[in-house]
Parts: sequence; structure tokens; C-alpha cells
Amino acid sequence: MAGNRNKGNPGLMGWIDDRFPATAMWEDHLSKYYAPKNFNFWYFFGSLALLVLVNQILTGIWLTMSFNPSAEGAFASVEYIMRDVEFGWLLRYMHSTGASAFFIVVYMHMFRGMMYGSYKAPRELIWIFGMAIYLALMAEAFMGYLLPWGQMSYWGAQVIISLFTAIPGIGADLAQWIRGDYLISGVTLNRFFALHVIALPIVLLALVVLHILALHEVGSNNPDGNDIKKHKDENGIPLDGIPFHPYYTVKDIVGVAVFLFVFCAIIFYAPAMGGYFIEAPNFEPANALKTPAHIAPVWYFTPFYAMLRAITFPMFGLDAKFWGVVVMGGAIAILFVLPWLDKSPVRSMRYKGWISKVFLLLFAVSFVILGVLGAIPSTPGRTLLAQACTAIYFLYFILMPWYTKFESTKPVPERVTG
Repeated sequence: MAGNRNKGNPGLMGWIDDRFPATAMWEDHLSKYYAPKNFNFWYFFGSLALLVLVNQILTGIWLTMSFNPSAEGAFASVEYIMRDVEFGWLLRYMHSTGASAFFIVVYMHMFRGMMYGSYKAPRELIWIFGMAIYLALMAEAFMGYLLPWGQMSYWGAQVIISLFTAIPGIGADLAQWIRGDYLISGVTLNRFFALHVIALPIVLLALVVLHILALHEVGSNNPDGNDIKKHKDENGIPLDGIPFHPYYTVKDIVGVAVFLFVFCAIIFYAPAMGGYFIEAPNFEPANALKTPAHIAPVWYFTPFYAMLRAITFPMFGLDAKFWGVVVMGGAIAILFVLPWLDKSPVRSMRYKGWISKVFLLLFAVSFVILGVLGAIPSTPGRTLLAQACTAIYFLYFILMPWYTKFESTKPVPERVTG
């Protein structure tokens, strides 16, 4: 067993290893975990996601020390943090900017997985754990979005929770159960606070651990999509692999430095990012009698919000609102089955045919366009564009079993190419 490798070592580490597999864990997951030697720019985002997660947890802990989770005190406590708590403004902006940074690095991490086929066998479970992290992250962000108790927090939550009323039969009761009241109130705020600071972080941390354990069990993918375990030396070490530590831990420091430079620049010079990270109405206290001129979720939810608004027609006796919710939920659910949709004999986009490359490009462009459309008021022309982009989004997945199976692919090299 891995835990018995270092039994009997001298000194303090020997004493610890006799009782806990510290050295074995270090070797299994860092110093003797061999990763492909051809990792590129796209492989920075996994470690950056971990960095942002730590930032969110630490700043969140400090913010809860001064936050009052009640309808009467929430907004005032945020103002107190910003104005009177020493460096409270910095903690608040680190947390709010960190939320957007989290989604940026996660979206880039997901795109890399789609580009290099990191979801294909034997890494299906890694992808599923990753999608579960994404889903939990969306729930965590939504719960946290209500907590400042500003205008957009209140009305954004009102709109999202009201979507559950579109479910036939149980919708109204389900929405009331989520709110804990007939309207968004202090009860809703308090339960969202509990979920945001306790329940969902525990789920997120557990999923991250499972994601990493599953990754290290089967090994990391690489830009070529080939398996480095096929070619080993006499000691069983992959010829195309290098220890994750110190090589990639040092390399990741470069990515961390660049990320922190941009992250700090936003915090100090543009923490609201022109209303995309913190909307202007959120600097006003929540008012159930005053509706903002334009209600839209924060930017990382806008692609799915645009899909919701794109469905403007009833079908099969059910109204457009219901089908909008179905489409929005289906856009996330379909990501979970991606490993079984791709029938290509190769993993990486480097060796797939031109059809796969065009479809991935169209998918990425349509997702960005939907994100823009979801953040601005709808018009007939924008609705039509949103419908077209929603169709492209789903066609990428629905047609994948056919175009990946029949397109011509390039031969994958036996060894990594760099």
C-alpha cells in the first residue's frame, strides 16, 4: 500500500509517516506524479482555479465576521465593511472580483478540456466531477449574489427563483419552498447565507478533492491526446513525463504572477468593471417597491439567461417560460454527457477533422454572443440572434456523434510532440 512505503523513516517525518501517509501523499500527487512534458498555456487554468477557490474561502471567512445576514442589516453591514472595517474594502473587492475570476478560469479550463478531449475515456469521471464543480459553483455564486441585499441582488434573485413557477403542478410551491416565504425576504437571505458559507463550500471542496484524485488515478491528458504511460523506462517512469513538482509547480508560479497582476489591477482600479462585476443598482439597498430599469444576472450567468429569453413561443400546450427553463437547464445538463457524444477515434483537436474544429469555434463564438445578449435589453433582432446562437450551442452536442464518427482524422503520434 502507498501508506507503507515510508514506514520507519527517521526523524519527525518518520514519526508522522508511521501514523499518517504524508510522504506517500506528497509523492503520489506531486513529486512522483508524472505529467506530460508538453503542457502549454491552457494548462495554467486548473491551478489558477484552485488559487481562486482558496481566495474565495479565506476572504469569505473574514467577510462573515462583519456581515449581518438579515434584511434589516445586510446592506448596512456591507457598507460598514467597505467604510469602517480595516481593509474591509479590499476583502470585499477581492471576494467580488474573485467570483468573476473563478468563472473566467473555470470557463477557460472547460474549454481546454473540450479542445484536447480531456473528457474521453478513461477520463469520463474527471469530466463529470468537473461539471459537478461547475454546477455547485453556479449555485454558490447565485446564493452569494443575494447577500449584499442591493437592488440587483434582490430583483435578480426574484427573477431566477420565479422561473421555478414555470414547472407545471409543483412550480409555485417549489418557488415558495426555496424562498422560505411568499416573497424574497430576510428568511430567504438567511437560508442563502447558510448555504453560501457552509453547505456549498463543503460540497465544492469535496468535489475538488474527487476531481484531483480521479485525475491522478488515470493521469493527465496533454495537447496531443496520447497516453504517456505506454512508453516507460526500466524504472517504470514515463519517457514523456516529468514530475509535477518541481517542474510544473514552478511553471505555474509564472501563471499565478500574471494572474495576480491582472487581478490586483482590477481590484484597485476597476472593481466594478463598468457594472459587469458589480452592477450600479447593487449600490442601492433592496427595495421591493422599486424595480430596476433592466434586470439581468451577473455576467457569468448571462449566456443561459439569453437562452431563457430566446424561447418566446409555446409548445405542446406549455408556455414559453416553461420551455425557456427547460432549454436553460438542458444547456448545462448536456455538458455532463459530452464524453459519450464524442465518437472520434482521437482526443485532441490537433488531429480531428475540420468539421470538429468549425463546430467548436461556432460553439465558443455563440456562447460569447449569448453572454453579451443576456446582459443587455432584448429587442426582436437580438432575440432572433439569441435563438440562432442557442441552436448552434445545442447542435454542437446533438450532431457530435455523427460528425466526429465520420470525419477524417490525422494520425496521432506515439510520443508527445511538444
